[in-house]
Amino acid sequence: MAKLKTRYVCANCGSVQMKWMGKCPDCGEWNTLEEQVVRVEKKSARSSMPVNGGLGGGPISLSHVSVDGADRLPLAMTELNRVLGGGIVPGAAALVGGDPGIGKSTLLLQMAAEIANSTGPVLYVSAEESAHQIRRRAQRLGLDAERLFLLSEIVVEQIVAQAEQMKPALLIVDSIQAIYTENGTSAAGTVSQVRDCAAQLLRVAKQHNVPVFLVGHVTKEGAIAGPKVLEHMVDVVLQLEGERFHAYRLLRSVKNRFGSTNEVGIFEMTERGMSEVANPSELFLAERLPNAAGSAIAVSMEGTRPLLVEVQALASHTAFSQPRRTANGVDLNRLLLLAAVLSKRVGINLSDQDIFVNIVGGMRINEPAADLAVAVAIASSYRNKPVAADLAIVGEVGLSGELRSVGQLPRRLRESAELGFTRALVPRSILKRQGEELAAGIQVIGARTLQEALEIALTG
Repeated sequence: MAKLKTRYVCANCGSVQMKWMGKCPDCGEWNTLEEQVVRVEKKSARSSMPVNGGLGGGPISLSHVSVDGADRLPLAMTELNRVLGGGIVPGAAALVGGDPGIGKSTLLLQMAAEIANSTGPVLYVSAEESAHQIRRRAQRLGLDAERLFLLSEIVVEQIVAQAEQMKPALLIVDSIQAIYTENGTSAAGTVSQVRDCAAQLLRVAKQHNVPVFLVGHVTKEGAIAGPKVLEHMVDVVLQLEGERFHAYRLLRSVKNRFGSTNEVGIFEMTERGMSEVANPSELFLAERLPNAAGSAIAVSMEGTRPLLVEVQALASHTAFSQPRRTANGVDLNRLLLLAAVLSKRVGINLSDQDIFVNIVGGMRINEPAADLAVAVAIASSYRNKPVAADLAIVGEVGLSGELRSVGQLPRRLRESAELGFTRALVPRSILKRQGEELAAGIQVIGARTLQEALEIALTG
């Protein structure tokens, strides 16, 4: 006879405690322990899961592991292909998160239709929508795939049985928080249910070499809901980002065992679904006012792709004793650092100025290569002098006011030249190392300090 046992599971890290505590002893979060009643049965010996290429699940030499059938499934959606690292890896498990209505289901449905038409049958499991609703969305998106099979199911055992019977080329489950296992006693979406359901789906992926995509809900802070162990279990974690009032969506790779986590895919939400943005730099600069004060062009790297984005800054006299510092798309601490350098090293008094910095298009820049563009935009707004329209700006600013070199500068300059920029302001130190090979259709101007860079950028 099975016995019922009460335990307390942390909703943040998934640790199990025998009694309730206000603070989780493992992750340190407060009020995250949730009571759960579980059925404890007599343990039986479990057979080990056979590994692809292994002999009965036992150890096997690395040189003897078979790689047959391990080729990636390439996608015609080049943006998604780039973020995944070159395509879908057979047997891999991916977790896709994002705000409600951001386009997760739309993107995965488009991917499912493509794989169904090019590779093999696809099983799309929805625990939140009926097959009729998914069919209506597919009609709206103009998708038609004979080998795309829809299943509305919330019991993970039924999902696993269908997947093992069909052996699809791709399995999509929308969403992991809406399904549950019959072996558990808690409600769907709890820590134990999410962990157990994910474990069963991952077993299908590894045993049958079927790639599995899981849709995950997010919390109000933007993190994927459920235990953190869920992100450790899967191979790939993708985050779909975007502003509610913008049509553009950014797909970032938070974790990827098969590729880089620095890549980003850019899409536009249209009536026909998620459309790829072929040239995002040109799109972000389309509505720029060339002679407006407080505007500068930064050349940022998103993975292997250079992006030119417009940095807008506004310095306005404040009526309060404490001036405001507002950053949208850049790190606020970085903005405070640059404001201090401008005040101390350049002599621009910003103590009575509200400073607002915005990256156009909903982009977010995390690398220090945009420091110089942000500083130039702030100085341009303060002095009410526009930056030259044909000038692209790259460089990191140090605390002493010096300009430091950045990586992949030739690639940045090549993209700038292709978009019509004729001059580029860069740190002088990098010119000494790379010399004339940087000057490919664009005039490269070096500056040693921030003061010197401002004189060049704001002249005329």
